[in-house]
Amino acid sequence: MNTIFGPVYSRRFGVSLGIDLSSTGKQCNFDCLYCELAPLPAISHQHTITPVEIILDDLLIALKSHPHVDVITLTANGEPTMYPYLGELITRINAIKGDIQTLILSNSASLSDESIFHALLKLDQVKLSLDAATQEAFKKIDRPAEGIEINEIIHAIQHFSHTYTGKLFIEILFVRGVNDTEKEVIALNKALQEIHCERIDIGTIDRPPAYPVEGLNFSDLFKLSHYFDSTLPIHIVSRTHATAHPSNYDDDEILTTLDKRPLTKDDIDALFDEESKKRFQTLLDDHKITAIERSNIIFYLPSTNSERKRPKTPKKS
Repeated sequence: MNTIFGPVYSRRFGVSLGIDLSSTGKQCNFDCLYCELAPLPAISHQHTITPVEIILDDLLIALKSHPHVDVITLTANGEPTMYPYLGELITRINAIKGDIQTLILSNSASLSDESIFHALLKLDQVKLSLDAATQEAFKKIDRPAEGIEINEIIHAIQHFSHTYTGKLFIEILFVRGVNDTEKEVIALNKALQEIHCERIDIGTIDRPPAYPVEGLNFSDLFKLSHYFDSTLPIHIVSRTHATAHPSNYDDDEILTTLDKRPLTKDDIDALFDEESKKRFQTLLDDHKITAIERSNIIFYLPSTNSERKRPKTPKKS
């Protein structure tokens, strides 16, 4: 049974049972600088295809062994939306999954394809990557197959976000010196203004990359987060909190910081010294700070603007 892996625990998505839609090897329309898989030229179509029946048989066996998972995650050694029978597979998974959520981890490149667009609408959760908003940076970091344009991807994500009724997550991965410039982040911010989503996860390299590139530390990511509009549901995803240097914040500085960028407990532990943490706890006890949840992640922000900071959701017709 090589199409199923896990369960694995994700802080963002819970206990996940993975389905690898390219279990024989890497097949992707990107060749990202930061990919944890070995470098391989981007392709437009899968060459080796696993039959739907085999995937479903493997999944049924796995679900009998692991009935208490939170989510079934469609992923791949590459890009899962390149799987040619994706719509059929999702329909058949939905028929057997019961209360378990379905999720796909996609690089967004195929979303302008109408069949892919409609297939993803049938999922409970969708995570789409958007590493750049200019063609120059996009080609450098994601190294796409010929003919893939970032503007087309952005428009497709925006359209999808206004149509989809499940939980949509956007992920941006920063590489030092490639897509971490002020110009690029401002371009990303502009694109994100028209995307309705549950959460925007910004992160960096935390596994050995395919190419000799470097990630950012937590302090760098925190600084970059301030280039994004304060109403966007930004979440810093970093395993490098230890690189941050805790500072002293008075009450006003704590509230101002949380106003500009809601923080998780891990963020607070990284950024605040011990005295500041005590002030934070007092503000929380006095209800001047409130906690909100965005799909398994708890954020803290000033109580006076908790409504303004809530994630954008699609307008229902």
